Amino acid sequence: MPRIAVLTSGGDSPGMNAAIRATVRCGSELGLEMFGVKRGFAGLIEGELVPLDNRAVGGIIERGGTILYTARSAEFLTEEGQGHALATVRKWQLDGLIVIGGNGSLKGARWLQEQGLPAVGIPASIDNDIYGTTMAIGVDTALNTVVEGLNRLRDTAVSHERAFVTEVMGRTSGYIALMGGLAGGAEVVLIPEVPTALEWVSRQVEEGLRKGKHHSIIVVAEGFAPKGTKPEKGSSIGRTVSHFLEESGSIETRLTILGHLQRGGSPTAFDRILACRLGQAAVRLLSEGESGVMAALSGQQVVTIPLAKIDRPSGNVNLEIYNLVYALAN
Repeated sequence: MPRIAVLTSGGDSPGMNAAIRATVRCGSELGLEMFGVKRGFAGLIEGELVPLDNRAVGGIIERGGTILYTARSAEFLTEEGQGHALATVRKWQLDGLIVIGGNGSLKGARWLQEQGLPAVGIPASIDNDIYGTTMAIGVDTALNTVVEGLNRLRDTAVSHERAFVTEVMGRTSGYIALMGGLAGGAEVVLIPEVPTALEWVSRQVEEGLRKGKHHSIIVVAEGFAPKGTKPEKGSSIGRTVSHFLEESGSIETRLTILGHLQRGGSPTAFDRILACRLGQAAVRLLSEGESGVMAALSGQQVVTIPLAKIDRPSGNVNLEIYNLVYALAN
């Protein structure tokens, strides 16, 4: 009976549990012996594997986080750590590995594939910055969390005639900020892909006031770098933007950093369905002898993307949508 292990790695995202459940139950149906690796690649190094059957993954489809836990492993980047990981693979006689996670995790899957262990990736990252997939697991839930937060902040912004700067996740990708800002009716969205001067932001707010607006919602991705302004040392970019607006006298300003609230919560129906589909595809691929790929969503279809291509830019930030934000903000 082929022995397949599944692990979750990197930042957690809502829907990881649904993907674990799908891989285990679809694997069992195909006659595979399924195992879970705790704490990602760190657990693979330490040999923290547990058998998983259908009952072990019952009642988890609606839960955020990951029952296998997750971690970022610096040791896995070392020759010694990689040697320990391969020793675990040999000890447990694994025939394949499914890795659920973001870009760093998928690179780990690619390395193991290159060492001879068949590996398949499943994209899970709330940043939606993974090449080849229209959506990654967790993105939709995170967006809904951001929009709910913006809805609540707008109530206060209107009541007190203030500007609210809302910082969201996205170190290299502005997808959450862009889509969350569009759906949340933001007046300004600041993303890494579009360098913008803070003086321009101030003018946008002041122009809104002249048109009769009494509040502004400004969404900024954590990786945004303002043109011509150095972020305050030891401070977040959201605080830098907020302080600039306060000092320019444009409008009274408040800062909200959503932070890890975006990672948690019960996954939406979309994320649960996506996780089920990608989990099934990953197991099927391994059972059919195909590996070194990621199961991905292209449009409405599940496709395979070679792990060798994951270093490419995702291209998921659409600048036409960026322009639409400002057309609707008038």
